[in-house]
Amino acid sequence: MSQPSFWWQKYGTLAQMAQAAVALLGFVAILFQINEIRSNNRAASARQAFLGYTDLAFKNPKFSQPDYENIKAGSREEQVQYESFVTYLLYACEEAISAFAGRREWLASCDYDLRPHLPFFCEERERAGLSCDLRRRDPAMGEDLNENRQRRAARLQAGKDLET
Repeated sequence: MSQPSFWWQKYGTLAQMAQAAVALLGFVAILFQINEIRSNNRAASARQAFLGYTDLAFKNPKFSQPDYENIKAGSREEQVQYESFVTYLLYACEEAISAFAGRREWLASCDYDLRPHLPFFCEERERAGLSCDLRRRDPAMGEDLNENRQRRAARLQAGKDLET
């Protein structure tokens, strides 16, 4: 006759259940590892893009702190170089902000680097038929464009202090 079976005998031996549990934990660990690798790659890519922008700004100080009226009055080649510079800046900032969404210092750094280019952005917006009243939407845009480095460093440190 048949003997009464325990619940675990229906599903396999204890060793088989332990093996399935370990395999499941291993699969979950692999998923976490893939996510971490993806995050690290995105961060490395963002740092590389911003480093490339920083190098470009160092080599072209006339574009990093522009006199937009002089650039407009200059040659077409210089205008195209400036537009490419700003495009690279926007790309680097987009990469940094998306990769480091929770870190305010990257946002503050991009904000600081974008401010000198507001006349260019406003002219492009007006050319597209859009309003250039950025101050109405963001009161921070009303600050002086020639913000000094010490104030920027203090603002970045304050952001770090708030996070801890």
